[in-house]
Amino acid sequence: MNNHTGIQAPHILPVQLYLGVGAALLFLTVVTVIVSQIPLGGWNLVVALAIASIKALLVVSFFMHLYYDHKLYFIIFSIGVLTLSVFIVLTMFDTLERDAVYDIKARPINPKAAMYDKPNFQGQGATAHGDTTKAGGFAAPTDSGAIKRDSAGQAKSSGH
Repeated sequence: MNNHTGIQAPHILPVQLYLGVGAALLFLTVVTVIVSQIPLGGWNLVVALAIASIKALLVVSFFMHLYYDHKLYFIIFSIGVLTLSVFIVLTMFDTLERDAVYDIKARPINPKAAMYDKPNFQGQGATAHGDTTKAGGFAAPTDSGAIKRDSAGQAKSSGH
């Protein structure tokens, strides 16, 4: 008679398998550290995420026993990890090649902005950008050009 209760018999894995997977995880961690020291530009992140995905598959497959469960669960998890990695890689392609499309480099978006007109602007730190922090550590509110105050201190529209 077949047992169709849906309960699977427990399986015991040999210690050598756990040690082998642990050694592979340690090896991949060392590879991640070594690759991070090699200047690959934006590809460092892609390589690190690929290695992290392999490590996640190893952990889920063997330590969480997904490899020995119903194969559909393993396939669904693998497709999810693969889909996530495809979207991350496509995003990285966009960010790696963005400078070939746009002329904006590392410069102010609007060099004529009012914050550059301040006499104490020296191009460094938060105080150079109009930090209004008082000695007590609290920032004093500043009015924008669109808000005017009457004599009682109430905000009123400036008609813009």
